[in-house]
Amino acid sequence: MAQNAPLILRLVASSITAVNRAGKIIRDVMSQGDLGIVEKGKNDLQTEADRSAQRCIVTSLSRQFPSVTIIGEEGPSNCEVPSDWVVTDSDPQVLQLQCPEELGSVLDHEVVVWVDPLDGTSEYTQGLLDHVTVLVGIAVGGRAIGGVIHQPYYNYETVNGDDMGRTLWGISGIGTGGFEPQLPPEGRRIITTTRSHSNSVVQAALDALHPDEILRVGGAGHKVMLLMEGKAHAYVFASPGCKRWDTCAPEAVLVAMGGHLTDMHGNSYCYNKDTPHQNTGGVLATAKGEDHSWYLRNLPDTIRQTLV
Repeated sequence: MAQNAPLILRLVASSITAVNRAGKIIRDVMSQGDLGIVEKGKNDLQTEADRSAQRCIVTSLSRQFPSVTIIGEEGPSNCEVPSDWVVTDSDPQVLQLQCPEELGSVLDHEVVVWVDPLDGTSEYTQGLLDHVTVLVGIAVGGRAIGGVIHQPYYNYETVNGDDMGRTLWGISGIGTGGFEPQLPPEGRRIITTTRSHSNSVVQAALDALHPDEILRVGGAGHKVMLLMEGKAHAYVFASPGCKRWDTCAPEAVLVAMGGHLTDMHGNSYCYNKDTPHQNTGGVLATAKGEDHSWYLRNLPDTIRQTLV
């Protein structure tokens, strides 16, 4: 049945099992105590968990979909991948879904997969484990149409071992799975933003929107999940600090449940294989039911002018 399902469903179904395996690798690295931290740049860390999780995901997907373009945050690796890191089974429930007509005939060469094997690396090294996510975004025609988000440490304070963690997914025209979408509270404006990459422009954008509460957390995936779970109304980041692999999967899941994600100019990001990796226009994401245009109108032009 798996081979008869449309490519997009097979990619999402395979990504679900791959991120679950990557989540176990991330937990194993943490439990072994040696994170193998490398500083890639200012405020940009990489750990053994990042490297190993990417090898697991990219190898697992490329074995099954050799003609699909896969772009990972940590770049290509020539290291041998342990056989138990390579998973080729699929989530059976996703394979049974009815695929929208416009996605049913998509071919391998039309797809780009964006992988962030460990979003929230800084928080991971600091023990802020609920901020950590694993992201696999699927794009067609430059548009984010499918996403898988894994939280390897979901419920880590109440459960042990491999019982912790959960995986969420979303597909354009189908909806979402793995969680219960919630709307944020009425009568308040809660905005989430960066906890470690703020500056005067980022703060000015927040001030212009007059939030009742600001949630400063790590990881783009984690921030967008706050919108999907009804804990925040918007994610505002007036900085070029994140990249396509940070936003492709979260955007796809958020949009599949009725939210929006654009740059600070209101433009959608392109996710084709030749696009620049940097999200130079910043990130503005809003929960389902929020007026995305209100946030755009209330951001001063002086802020937008700092973002290309």
